[in-house]
Amino acid sequence: MDATEFKPGDLVRVKSGGPIMTVELVGKTAMLEEDAVWCVWFEKVGNKQVARKDTFAPVVLEKAEKPRAAFSVGVVRA
Repeated sequence: MDATEFKPGDLVRVKSGGPIMTVELVGKTAMLEEDAVWCVWFEKVGNKQVARKDTFAPVVLEKAEKPRAAFSVGVVRA
């Protein structure tokens, strides 16, 4: 895959596994002018969710599906 296959807002994952991430920016790196995809995701640290960011080569990413909720919420009326 090359960087043009991703756009900001896409959900992606590293092909070898890991969390689902959101594409923040697609472009070229400043120093080497290589294709790059900037991503953001959340990671649980203790009892908090912490935002993480990193840059990836497009070749290591694949598009991901939004995870389904593992539960449903019902409304009970009295």
